[in-house]
Amino acid sequence: MSVDSVFVHKMWDDNELSKMVEGGVPFAMLSDGGGRVGSSFGVYDEDAGVENRGRFIIDPDGVVQGYEVLTPPVGRNVSETLRQIRAFQIVRESKGAEATPSGWAPGKLTLKPGPELVGKVWEVWKTDMALD
Repeated sequence: MSVDSVFVHKMWDDNELSKMVEGGVPFAMLSDGGGRVGSSFGVYDEDAGVENRGRFIIDPDGVVQGYEVLTPPVGRNVSETLRQIRAFQIVRESKGAEATPSGWAPGKLTLKPGPELVGKVWEVWKTDMALD
């Protein structure tokens, strides 16, 4: 979503994104022409009429679980976004019985939060790193 019109989005998809992602982006790009949505998330710059690059991970209950806001010169990392989404899904599916440590990636060990883990996270992390 951006303040750009749907026509600008189409041009961007046809002339840029489709060359980076086969078939273009697999989802609709939305226009926030007045900056209403961007304002509610704190990324709309009213004076400049633009939005900073924001990525918001919102769970099925509508709760923001993670976000990143970058100024326009710095691009986002789609792989990191997908990793975080997968991590949030694991935590949600386990109802909080599992957590993903720093550097976690799909297929890696998760943590079982609890008093017995305190002071021993490094052991799980070290074991998981040895599996690489």
